Amino acid sequence: MTEDIPEREARSFETPKGDTIFITQRDGAFFAYQNICPHLQVELEFLENQFLDRDQEFIECSTHGALFMVETGECISGPCQGETLEKVAITVHSDGGIYLTEE
Repeated sequence: MTEDIPEREARSFETPKGDTIFITQRDGAFFAYQNICPHLQVELEFLENQFLDRDQEFIECSTHGALFMVETGECISGPCQGETLEKVAITVHSDGGIYLTEE
C-alpha cells in the first residue's frame, strides 16, 4: 500500500518468486528495484529498510557506499559507477495498492 512507503523512505518486500525488492517514493512517484548491488551482488541495506543515504537523496549501498539515482537506478558514485540497479516493474492502483507488473 502506498501509505506504507512515506515520501523519501524505502521499504523492502519479498516477491512471490522469493526475490527481495524495495520500493521508494520520490515526489509522489514510486520506484522499485531488486535489492542487489551490481558491484558485488550483495543486498543494499545494512539495517532493515535503510536504503537511502543520510540526506535521503540517493539509494546507497551499505557495503561500499555506492550512490544510485532514485528515479533511474543509475550508479553515480562508487565502484559500480555507470551500472544500474535492476528495475522492478510496478503499477500503483487508485486504491493505494502497489502491484508487480508482469513483463
